Amino acid sequence: MKAVSVALLLLALLVSVHKTEKSFENHKEKNVSKQEALNESQLLTMQDTFSSQAEDLARRKKNEERGHQLYKMSNKILKHSKSKKEKEEAYQLLTEAADMGHLKAMEKLAAALLFGYHGPQNITAAVILYETLAEKGSHKGQTLQALGFMFSYGIGMEYNQAKALVYYTFGSLGGNLISQMILGYRYWVGINVPRNCEAALTNYRKVAYFIANKLEKNEEMPVEKVRLMEKSENLSSNNDFLDWDVHQYYKFLAERGDTQIQKAFYYFLKAAKAGNTHGMAFLGKMFLEGSVAVTQSNASAFKYFTMAAEKGNAVGLWGLGVLYFQGKGVPVLYRSVCELGSWSEKFLTAYFAYQDGNIDSSLIQYALLAEMGYEVAQSNSAFILESEQVKILSNDQMYPLALLLWNRAAAQGNAFARVKTGDYHFYGYGTKKDYVTAAIHYSLAVDHHIAQAMFNLAYMYEHGLGIPEDIHLAKRWYDLAAQTNPDASIPVFLARMKLEVKLLFSEMQLFKQFTSSWKMSKLDTVLRPHWDLFALVVIVILLVLLIRNR
Repeated sequence: MKAVSVALLLLALLVSVHKTEKSFENHKEKNVSKQEALNESQLLTMQDTFSSQAEDLARRKKNEERGHQLYKMSNKILKHSKSKKEKEEAYQLLTEAADMGHLKAMEKLAAALLFGYHGPQNITAAVILYETLAEKGSHKGQTLQALGFMFSYGIGMEYNQAKALVYYTFGSLGGNLISQMILGYRYWVGINVPRNCEAALTNYRKVAYFIANKLEKNEEMPVEKVRLMEKSENLSSNNDFLDWDVHQYYKFLAERGDTQIQKAFYYFLKAAKAGNTHGMAFLGKMFLEGSVAVTQSNASAFKYFTMAAEKGNAVGLWGLGVLYFQGKGVPVLYRSVCELGSWSEKFLTAYFAYQDGNIDSSLIQYALLAEMGYEVAQSNSAFILESEQVKILSNDQMYPLALLLWNRAAAQGNAFARVKTGDYHFYGYGTKKDYVTAAIHYSLAVDHHIAQAMFNLAYMYEHGLGIPEDIHLAKRWYDLAAQTNPDASIPVFLARMKLEVKLLFSEMQLFKQFTSSWKMSKLDTVLRPHWDLFALVVIVILLVLLIRNR
């Protein structure tokens, strides 16, 4: 009985184990099925992801190719077309290419929006594009240069010279020639940086060699730089720009003549290209002196003298010595070469924009050239600013910026700008009234024989404004103003008459007795602020009486 029970127990145990194993196997099979399903799902997901990424990559590549095609088409139209409609179509293509993420198209479109080329100017959109480009890493530092320019003038950005300098520096390191030229000018004159001739030279040299090679290949076109203030006084002149065909014709005529000199030039040039130092040196001498074979050019002379001198050639060293002796210091000479760059064509587009009434577009273009150190552009920018027709800057920015630009132009020898700087300090435009500073600027302008400066200085001596009152010096400066410029004769005559009346009244004993009385003292108090007006009225009355009694 006991044996049967044990057998039954073992049988039950075996059945239980079998069921457990079967249950475990079923559970295992279910888990395997789930894992296989999960793996299959993950595989499908990965395939979908890879497929999506491949599609995105193909789409981006297609967009890049399409953007590049649109960019090339736009450039081709802009290069060969002259009509306004075609240029607008070109910029439409450029906009499409920029939307597709083409960097160069974005750069060109940003510049078009900033300067107002062939379409409405939009500073806000230009800023957005430039900031996007800066994040992506723009081509050759062009974007950094543009951002530096906007910070420098407060155009679309806060006015911040420190940030402008940072952007210009990184733009220069990125190989941007305009940034290098701006830094060269800033270090040369000390704008927001200590004056540093070596740093100026380093920046100017990079640009100068690039431009010199272009000049040698005749790839640069000379551009006449029109002064807007002079143009506004003489509207009849139509000879604003040097016609390129005429320039080429005169160049052809200049190269005709003594065949021996032409042959010498040919062989010297051939020798120089072969690395011969004597060829380099004598080419420099020919450019220094000028001849029927070559037009005189200090820039070209400097280039060839330097090449020869670097290899120890005595004539090359002599030539550099001559240029230094003539006052053509190396940074200045490099700078004169830099200013022949293709960016000087903005003088044309800026002037045409001004003529068409696109004042903001004209200002932006002149302002960039002014930042690069062009004195004419500095004067023109200041002239536009004080015309009060600018819309892209607030009113409180106008006169301080104009004063800054007049001052920079004056520092480069523009006597008219020197007078304007004096006027700004005299009347308190963009700065506090400062008669002493105004008198200093007028005195500096007098050295350039400017009648207006002489007249203003005479007035200040007459009234003791910023300088001691001296009637005799006032008379002297009034007379010099009339002698210097006949157009000043009438204003000087009236001023002298007023001065004579004043002297006459001050010397009359009767006048002195009247001034001692209470009534006359009160009258003097009333008239003193308007003494000039009173004297002029007396002069006019005297003139009328003289004319009637003739």
